[in-house]
Amino acid sequence: MSETTSGREQRLRRRLESRFAPTLLIIEDESHLHAGHAGAAGGHSHFRITIVAEAFRGASPLARHRLVYAAVDDLLKTDIHALSIEASPPPAPGDTPPSN
Repeated sequence: MSETTSGREQRLRRRLESRFAPTLLIIEDESHLHAGHAGAAGGHSHFRITIVAEAFRGASPLARHRLVYAAVDDLLKTDIHALSIEASPPPAPGDTPPSN
C-alpha cells in the first residue's frame, strides 16, 4: 500500500471513528481491483467499509449510507473515488445472532 493510499485510509478511519464511535470498523482498500478505471487513474482510492455503530439504530439502510456519505463528503471530492458501505447498528440486547 502506498503512503498516499495509507494516508487516505487513515483520514477515512479518523473521520468515521470521530463521527460514529463505531463498535466495529473495517476498511478495505480495493483500489487494486480498479486498475485502469478512470477514478484510479486520477489517484483516487476505492474503499469498502463495514461499520457498526449505535448512530445507525432506527435508520433505514439508505439513511445509514447518507449518514456515512455526509461524514466523508469532502474526502469523496479529493481522495476517494468509490466507497462501498455496509452500515448497521449493533445487535440489541437479547437479539439472537443469525445462524450460519
